[in-house]
Amino acid sequence: MNKNIKAKRLPKDPGPAAWNRILPDAREYPALTEDIQADWVVVGGGFAGIAAARRLSQLVGDESIVLVDACRLADGPAGRNSGFMIDLPHDLNSETYAGAHDQDLKQIRLNRAAIDFARSAAEEYGMDKTVFDPCGKVTGAASAKGEAHIDSYGKHLDALGEGYRLMSTSEMKEWTGTDFYTKGLFTPGAVMIQPAAFIRGAAEGLSSRVAIYENTPVTEMKLGDDHVLVTPKGSIRAKRVILAVNGHVQSFGFFSRQLLHVFTYASMTRALTPEEVKRLGGAADWGILPADPMGTTVRRSSDCMGSGNRIVVRNHANLSQSLEVGERDMRIAAKMQDRSFANRFPMLEGVEMEHRWGGRLCLSWNSMPAFGELDNRVWSACCQNGLGTVKGTLSGMMAAEQAVLGTSPMLKEFLDHQQPKKLPPEPFLSLGANMTMKWKEWQAGIEL
Repeated sequence: MNKNIKAKRLPKDPGPAAWNRILPDAREYPALTEDIQADWVVVGGGFAGIAAARRLSQLVGDESIVLVDACRLADGPAGRNSGFMIDLPHDLNSETYAGAHDQDLKQIRLNRAAIDFARSAAEEYGMDKTVFDPCGKVTGAASAKGEAHIDSYGKHLDALGEGYRLMSTSEMKEWTGTDFYTKGLFTPGAVMIQPAAFIRGAAEGLSSRVAIYENTPVTEMKLGDDHVLVTPKGSIRAKRVILAVNGHVQSFGFFSRQLLHVFTYASMTRALTPEEVKRLGGAADWGILPADPMGTTVRRSSDCMGSGNRIVVRNHANLSQSLEVGERDMRIAAKMQDRSFANRFPMLEGVEMEHRWGGRLCLSWNSMPAFGELDNRVWSACCQNGLGTVKGTLSGMMAAEQAVLGTSPMLKEFLDHQQPKKLPPEPFLSLGANMTMKWKEWQAGIEL
């Protein structure tokens, strides 16, 4: 039976994708301007879409693959990510990131498989260590409450049999250059990436096998014996489609009242001068996740492809089921981030923020993915629950395997989950969620 689906809206991302802007000019891929045919179409060029296209290229022989993105590659959410590929439990709906024991063990196995897949891409495509750095990450505390969160997380990792190392106040200062943090918990399995450079490098590597089109939003899908994806200046006729568009999947009418659309915000400094780098001290590259999930994420990155030494501060979140936010939200976030930066780096007084932006997260009430075959030969690899690098990579891989193989050992484990839970009705949902997030931000105190 034929079915026509028109997109209700197109994604809108506030501010620049800073990780992309600080790099040299990217290779340009064309916008689609004609009617073409392909065996496979992947919609979305972020972590899920890139992973799906790469896994397809490994599985389908010489069948043709097309990847389309609504904007420039790495200008969407992928270029707004903070760049943590986390192997351990990191449930944003939890007070301490942790979940149930057995589910956490399963998630660790799956996360590490996704990281290994990304690592193999980085090696195959010759990415520099500044793009893909397996340096681990630290959860940092700045208060007694934050330290209690770390102690609780450490006990959970003990129960999981996962190794970690506690860091003292002096060790945190030596590592970061600031005496803001009183305690840290280092885990070795995380990878820090330059997210835009990773997406660019992976796309470049795939481009000999996958036809890539930028600035090519899908505005309509005509589903039938052959699916036809309509874009502003052309169309793609294909047998099989993978939607790797995270929360935007709801714009096509799928997962109604099952997805939460949260915006998070970040600011990035201008490139630090050599004197400022010396004044700061500490390691050249590091990332800190807050002990309190509503606290401030901080990342320092050294020069990547001439981008300079910079610091990124990320905090503040709000729910917007319209998938849009306004200038007022950006101003609120900027004020909070300036305060957080000043609290942590008084030695860098006068260093300006060069870029400020917002990024879209897609969550579900029960932290489950929006995954699976939505219609005949149309698959979803969406709803990454705030972990776009790892869970996006994982869902893209798994969508390709489900579409081509039907089953695999990893896919069986991945599919052992519920569907996203139905959400409360509006206006109670948005009012309640935003009030809760504001309350938790207030409770985070100095950790913010």
